[in-house]
Amino acid sequence: MTHALLIEIGVEELPALPLLKIVSNIEKSWATLLKTYKLSTDFTFVYTPRRLVLKHEAMPLYQEDSSIEFFGPPLAVGVKEGNATKAGEGFARKCGVAFVDLGRGEKNGKEVLYYKKEEKGAKSTSLLQEMLEKWLASMAFGKMMRWGEGKDEFIRPLRWLQVRTDTEVVAVTLFGVKSDSKTYVHRMVSYDAIEVASIMDYDEVLQEGAVMLDPRKRKALILAEFDALESEYAVLIERDEALIAEVVAITENPKALLGTFDALFLTLPPEVIITSMKEHQRYFPVFEEGKISNKFVVVSNAYTQDYSKVIQGNERVLKPRLADGLFFYQNDLKMGLDTQGLEKVQFIDGLGTLADKIKRERKIALCLLGLYMESTKAQTAQSTLWLETLMERAIGLAKADLMSEMVYEFTELQGLMGYYYAKALDEDPLVYMAIKEQYMPVGEGAELPTSIFSAIVAMSAKLDTLFGLFSVGRIPTGSKDPFALRRAVNGIVRIVNTHDLAFHIDDIIGLLKGEYQDFDTDKLSEFILERINKSLDANPSVIAGVLASGERDINEINKKVLALNSIVLEDTFKEQFSTFKRVANISKDMDLNAPLAIDITLFTEDAEITLYHAYEKVMNQSYSNYEVQLQALFGLKHELDGYFDTVMVNSEDEALKTNRLHSIGSIYKAFKNIADIKEITL
Repeated sequence: MTHALLIEIGVEELPALPLLKIVSNIEKSWATLLKTYKLSTDFTFVYTPRRLVLKHEAMPLYQEDSSIEFFGPPLAVGVKEGNATKAGEGFARKCGVAFVDLGRGEKNGKEVLYYKKEEKGAKSTSLLQEMLEKWLASMAFGKMMRWGEGKDEFIRPLRWLQVRTDTEVVAVTLFGVKSDSKTYVHRMVSYDAIEVASIMDYDEVLQEGAVMLDPRKRKALILAEFDALESEYAVLIERDEALIAEVVAITENPKALLGTFDALFLTLPPEVIITSMKEHQRYFPVFEEGKISNKFVVVSNAYTQDYSKVIQGNERVLKPRLADGLFFYQNDLKMGLDTQGLEKVQFIDGLGTLADKIKRERKIALCLLGLYMESTKAQTAQSTLWLETLMERAIGLAKADLMSEMVYEFTELQGLMGYYYAKALDEDPLVYMAIKEQYMPVGEGAELPTSIFSAIVAMSAKLDTLFGLFSVGRIPTGSKDPFALRRAVNGIVRIVNTHDLAFHIDDIIGLLKGEYQDFDTDKLSEFILERINKSLDANPSVIAGVLASGERDINEINKKVLALNSIVLEDTFKEQFSTFKRVANISKDMDLNAPLAIDITLFTEDAEITLYHAYEKVMNQSYSNYEVQLQALFGLKHELDGYFDTVMVNSEDEALKTNRLHSIGSIYKAFKNIADIKEITL
C-alpha cells in the first residue's frame, strides 16, 4: 500500500550559483536514500529560492520485508561434544538469539553455524526524520551558515517545514523547526504563514500566492516572454543558458521586462556593457540589426499589476554601472597602454614578476616566429624585420591592460580591453588582434587565434607558464591543476593542429629550456604527450600506435592519428587486420634500426618475388598524405596472404630465414614510420 507524501523545506533565499552547482546531486541523493531504506519509488524534486520540495504520489507505507543471513564459525570450532564453545556463544550473541536457536549452513564447502533473521519493514513515516537529516547533510553547498544558538550548519536558515501524507502531519524536526501544515507564498502577496488544508491543495495555494513551484515551468515562461518581447519590439535577446538558469533559481514569479539606457553608453565596447549587465545585475543584453542596443531585459520577481516602477528602478540601477564603465574607458584611453607597474606585480613565487614574464614571452615569441616565419609572411605579406618589430610590440603590450581601471573592475575583460585600447590608439591590426586573442583558446571547443601571428603570441604565454611552473616544481598531480597547465597544453595542441605548424616537442624544449632554471625536461615531455593522448578523438590504441612510432611533432602526430583512425574505422578493416598483426608479431623482436638487407637472389618462391615487387612499388611512390600512404601499405594484404600461405619464414637455412625476416620486417618498419601497428586493438 502507498500514500502521497509532501516534503517542503522552507528557507531564507538560497544563493543561485551554489544551488545550481549541486541541484542534480540533491535529487540523486534522495533517490539513493529511498533505495537504502528500501522505499524506492518515483518522486519529483522542485525548488524555488525559498523552498526545496519533494513530492511523492505513491510512497510505500512500509519498507519491504527483508531477511539477513549470518554465517558463523565452522561447526568444528563452534561446537565441542554437543556444547557451544566460546566462538559459538559469541556468534549467538551477535545474532541476538540463544545458541539453541542457531541452525547449520554451508560456506566455502564447510558446515558452519548459521542464522537467518527475518526483519519486518518499518513504517516509512517513522524513518523520515533520519532520512531527511541525512539528505540535508548530503548537500555540499560549500560555504555554510549557523544561526541563532544552534550549532548545526546549512546554506541558509530554515524557517518552516512541511512533512505530510494524505492524512497526517509527520512529526519531524530539522534545525529546531517542527513540521506543520503551513507554507509561505510570495512576499508581495503575504508575509504570513498560509494554512494548507491538505497536500492536494498545496499547488493551488502556491499558485494563488504567486509562487510557480516547478523551475522547468519558470524557464518555459521566461523563454515565452522573451519570444513575445522580441516579436513586439523587433529585437533579439541574448539567451545565455547559464544566466537563464540563474534567474530561474532566484525567482518565484518571473516576469521578463524590457528596459532602456542612455544611448551615450553605446560608445563603450559591447563586452563592457554586456559584462556590466550580466555579472552585476543579471540583465540580458538586447540586439538590434546585429548590434547591441540601448535596451536590456530584466527578469523580475515582483508581483504587481504595474511593472513600470520595476522597470524604472532597474534602469536607475544600471545607469551608474555603465557610467562607471564609461569613466574607466575614457580614463584608460587618456592614459594609453603602459606596462609600468607590472614589475611590482608578482607572477608566481620563483618566476618573478609579470614584467619578467613578458621578457621571457618575448624571447619565446621571437623564437617561434623564426620557426614559422615563412608561413607568417605568406599570411601577412609583411617583411621579416617588420614582423619581428610587430611581434615585440604585441608581446610588450599584451599584458598592459592589467594596469587599466577597466580590467581592475572587470578582470574577465583582460586582453579584450587591451585590444580595444590598442585599436583606438592606432596600433597595427596584427598587434591589436594578437592582444585580443592571446588567451585563446580559453576552454575545450573555444575559439582559436585567427592568424599564425596571434597564434605565436598565444602559444608564447602558454609555453612560458608551462616551462616556468615545471622549472619551480609546480607540476600537476592527480586531479589538481591550479594553474591550468593541462588546459595550456590542450590549447597549444589545438593551435598547432589548426594552423598546421610544425611543433617537435623535444626540439622546442631544447630551444626554450635555457630561459629557466634546470629541471627534468623528460617530465615535461611526458606531460605533453599524455595530454595529446587524452585530447585526440580517436581509438586509444591508434594514438598509442602513433606515439610508439617515436613521432614527437604534435602536428604530425595529429595527422597520423587521423589518417590511421579513419582506416581502422572502416567496416572491412577488422577482418583484414589479422594479416598485419602477423607481420607485427614476426617482426616485434627485430632491430629495425639495423639495415634490413634483402637479397633477391635468395628468393625460392614466386610469392617472395611478388611481395618484394609490390613492396618496392609502394615504397617508391610519393604520397599526398598519410592516409593515402597507409592505404597503399594495407593494400599489400593480398601479396602477404600469398606469402604466408607458401613461404616458411623460419627456414632451417639461416640465410633464407634472415632474408625472409628482413622482407617482413621492412614492411613492418614502413608502417612504424607512421604508427606501430602492433599496438592496435579492435
